[in-house]
Amino acid sequence: MAKWGQGDPRWIVEERADGTNVNNWNWTERDATSWSRSKLQEVLVGLVVEGEAGRCEICELKQVEGEASCSSRKGRLIFFYEWNLRLSWKGTVKESGEKHKGSIEIPNLSEENEVDDTEINVSKKKGEGDILKELMRTEGTTKVREALRDYLKALKTEFTLGMILPTKAAGQELAAERRLSGNTVQESASPHLQGLVGVKIPTVRILMREIFSSPADELYSIFTTKELVQKFSKCPAVIEAEKGGKLLMFDGCVSGEYTELVPGKRLVLKWRCRNWPDEHYATVALNFQNMVAETELQLECKGVPVSNEDSTRQWWKKQYFEEIHNLLQQSKDNMD
Repeated sequence: MAKWGQGDPRWIVEERADGTNVNNWNWTERDATSWSRSKLQEVLVGLVVEGEAGRCEICELKQVEGEASCSSRKGRLIFFYEWNLRLSWKGTVKESGEKHKGSIEIPNLSEENEVDDTEINVSKKKGEGDILKELMRTEGTTKVREALRDYLKALKTEFTLGMILPTKAAGQELAAERRLSGNTVQESASPHLQGLVGVKIPTVRILMREIFSSPADELYSIFTTKELVQKFSKCPAVIEAEKGGKLLMFDGCVSGEYTELVPGKRLVLKWRCRNWPDEHYATVALNFQNMVAETELQLECKGVPVSNEDSTRQWWKKQYFEEIHNLLQQSKDNMD
């Protein structure tokens, strides 16, 4: 068996109760579909194209069909994505001030083709204004390709944080660097191995996003109001929604403390599961982003023990997100 930092990383099992999927060496897969929809919206909508002919802007992502995922296998990341996109654009002719609208079709954005080879079709509604169509076909297409590259770059960096973990030696070097720089152990300079929080164990960061059919202030209250927490968790709870206040849920399976509260916008918790090492807490940040008639909840969970990554992700998905969706639907049904 290799020692820490030596040889094949799949055999690095020191400080683990089991040797299962060490450093995510075995097959691990994450669904990137929901995250990708939000990211494509972010990088494409609002793009402005200006030229001598006039000014155009992509105003809506009207169709997003497809899926995306990322898998890790033997220390390698494997990406799959296949999208059929339709965008709306509007523009104004510089000389006449005439306004025109059109669309952009991207029928097959996938890992099988380079972005430069991806088909992009520009069309315009009936009438004059072909000068704007030409502007979008040339300079507009260039900007759309740049935005698609930004999406793919984020997919391969931002979304994959924590999927491939370094060896313990790398973690020791990082800890040494932090001591020299005066940073606290919870601050992270590495996208893969988070700080040693509480007890000294390898940890990862989990990023998740979920769309809820609820205003941000209403969704925020579900995490801070005892009665609502007990409704979605279906268990008695201790909820002291103030800085330093206690948190106890799911018959004691989850405990923690409120550390930052910005009503309707942001919530930060010290958070742990009962089966984690004693006194070890993760830092959970919940950001509430208002959308039209919806809220995007952005979750960042730093300091999750490596061996508990998958179970923690499932806990948030099943016990929090799905149950909150059910609670919101019940409230809607009661109103109807």
